[in-house]
Amino acid sequence: MKTELNYINLSYQTYSQKEYNISLSYQLFGKDLFTAPIILINHALTGNSNVSGEKGWWKQLVGDNQVVDTDQYTVLCFNIPGNGYDNFLIEDYEDFTPSDIAAIFLKGLEALQIKNIYAIIGGSLGGGIAWEMLAKQPDLAEIFIPIACDYRTHDWLHAQCLVQNFLLNDKEEPLQKARIHAMLCYRTPQSLNDRFQNQYNKENQRLESEDWLVYHGNTLNERFSLKAYKLMNHLLMNINADETALESIQARMHMISVDTDLFFPASEIRMCFENLKEKNKDVSYHEIQSIHGHDAFLMEYQQLNNIIKNILQK
Repeated sequence: MKTELNYINLSYQTYSQKEYNISLSYQLFGKDLFTAPIILINHALTGNSNVSGEKGWWKQLVGDNQVVDTDQYTVLCFNIPGNGYDNFLIEDYEDFTPSDIAAIFLKGLEALQIKNIYAIIGGSLGGGIAWEMLAKQPDLAEIFIPIACDYRTHDWLHAQCLVQNFLLNDKEEPLQKARIHAMLCYRTPQSLNDRFQNQYNKENQRLESEDWLVYHGNTLNERFSLKAYKLMNHLLMNINADETALESIQARMHMISVDTDLFFPASEIRMCFENLKEKNKDVSYHEIQSIHGHDAFLMEYQQLNNIIKNILQK
C-alpha cells in the first residue's frame, strides 16, 4: 500500500486574481493508479491526506477488507493546500475560497491524467469542496457521497465560523479557544451531558467536561497551526457551489446526514435532496442516528459503513 506524500506542482490564479505556485500533495492507497476504480476522498477541516493505514483518520472505513476496500479500489486523497500537513501554509488565507480548492483538486486530477473517477466521498468541509468540484465538472464521477455537509454554508454555520474567526484573532491561546468552541458545535448537549454527568476532576479542580474541552484545545494546538486553522475556518465559512449547476451533476448522489448535526443540520441536507429529487436526479438520502451531532460521521462507524457498503455494492 502506497502511503508516502506525492506532489504536483501547479501555477494557480485564484478567483480573487492572486497568483500562487502550489505544490499540491496527495496520498494513494490500495491498487496502483489505472488498475482499479478510483475513489477520491476529500478530508474534513483538521484532517489530511492520511486517510488509511495505522494512523489514518478514517482507517475504520478505508483499508484492506474495509468498506472502501483498498484491495478493490485505488483511493486518492489530496491535502487542502495550506492545511500544513505537507508543511505548506498560506499567509493570505482569504485569497482562497472552497471554489479555488475545488479547481486546484481538478487540476490535480488532470495532472494525474485522471479523467473520471468511480466515486467522490467527502465529509464536512471535504464534502462541500466535492460539491464545488462536481458543480464545475458534472461528469467527473459515477457516485457522489457527501457526508454531513451541504452545497453551501447556511447562516447558522456562517455565524459559528464568525465566532471562530473572532477567537482565532485573539492574542492569547487563539487556537485552543477556537477548538473548544468548535467542539461544542461538533457535539450536542446530550452527548456531553450523558458522557460527563457533572463529574468533578479533583486533580485538575474542574469538571471532567471542562477538562475534556481543554484537552482537545491543547491537542489541536500541538498538531495544527494557527494559519492552517484560519484558512480552514475561512473555507468552511464560504462553501457556495453554483446551485444552478447541481442539477447537471451526472453522478448517482447519496446524501448522508446526522439527525442531531448542529453544523450541517439534517433538515437542510434533506431539503437539498428533495429539491434535486424533484428535478428527477438520481439521488438518495440516508440519515445516521446519533446523540453525538456533527462528529457522528467520525464516530458512528457501524452505521456509516452499512450505508456506504450498500451504496458501493449497487
